[in-house]
Amino acid sequence: MRISYIKSKNDTESFILPKILGKKVIELEDIESVDKNIDNLVESRYNTIVLSNEVAGFSESIIKKYYNSKDVNIIIAPSKRI
Repeated sequence: MRISYIKSKNDTESFILPKILGKKVIELEDIESVDKNIDNLVESRYNTIVLSNEVAGFSESIIKKYYNSKDVNIIIAPSKRI
């Protein structure tokens, strides 16, 4: 199982532990490029992709492409902000 995490570069709270553990954490400068990054990860055979809630809001392909996929798991992590 290959897991990757995607968050905004300005988000300093999400995915701290995975980053410390050496997992692939992509920090997007341009949040609107999230779909391109998801497609690149799928092509690189990542089968679990965890998105911060903020980044997930900018993706158009989560529902269209991956909702019923058995090969790719998209997980949207809730925000820590209250």
